[in-house]
Amino acid sequence: MIKTFALFTATAVAEIVGCYLPYLWLKKDGSIWLLVPAAISLALFAWLLTLHPTAAGRVYAAYGGVYVFVAILWLWGVDAIRPTMWDMVGSAVALLGMAIIMFGARQT
Repeated sequence: MIKTFALFTATAVAEIVGCYLPYLWLKKDGSIWLLVPAAISLALFAWLLTLHPTAAGRVYAAYGGVYVFVAILWLWGVDAIRPTMWDMVGSAVALLGMAIIMFGARQT
């Protein structure tokens, strides 16, 4: 379970970095060279998704919950905006959804 969550977290960070760098370029007058590490990060994101041991649709659905959680951490750590109680509650609900999808009982 910890390995799965860690893999989802690394996947989310790669996606967020890959999207945040072009945002800096477009909205914050950053260098166009930010697109190079952004592309590498998005390629890493796509590769990391292939390492998950279950069906792609299930991975994508569950990944969304971890992405929400990591995005709220990004809001706090990078954007320096303290999450609200509702941000935290929403993140917890998203993580619960991820856990249900990934670790719920399966028919064999």
